[in-house]
Amino acid sequence: MEVSFFDSLWWSWVILPLLIFLSRILDQSIGTLRIIFVSKGYRYIGPLLGFFEVIIWLLAVTQVLKHLYNPLSYIAYGAGFAMGNYVGIRLEEKISIGNVLLRMIPNRDPSSLIRQFRESGFGVTVVDGQGASGPVKIVFTIMKRKRISQAIAIINAHHPNSFYTIEEIKTVKEGFFGLPPARPRVRRLFP
Repeated sequence: MEVSFFDSLWWSWVILPLLIFLSRILDQSIGTLRIIFVSKGYRYIGPLLGFFEVIIWLLAVTQVLKHLYNPLSYIAYGAGFAMGNYVGIRLEEKISIGNVLLRMIPNRDPSSLIRQFRESGFGVTVVDGQGASGPVKIVFTIMKRKRISQAIAIINAHHPNSFYTIEEIKTVKEGFFGLPPARPRVRRLFP
């Protein structure tokens, strides 16, 4: 009597748990991105991602239920869920969608900092405030999340010990949000 590949030990104890693990990484990563897109107001991408997320999840959970005798399937399912969360968060960090508000209270005159922000293409608003030890300047800028590291580098170069916060913002309307990144010039071949 010949044993089919799907009844073999390799399939049940190696390949199937690996497939369950990989499918859970994929569906959980998609799920994490779906939640992020929905929370940022992308109402068409969220449902589309949800469709693929649930199809992949159904395939994975079906295999776990079909192989209840196999504890490696459970472990692969749980490990894929955990790894999928991590991968989803890393993907979201890489694509960096949305805008943030950077609020900073420099510990000394912020003129050089403000000048550098503006020269780097950030829109800046400065407001007088009252801190614990007297008058302060509060510096605000709204930027794309992709530019956070650039803004922090400017702060560290000009005011390394200053207090600042960065907050997600859902909607932005009107105002100056920095200069768009320079695009390389392409010579037109035909006028």
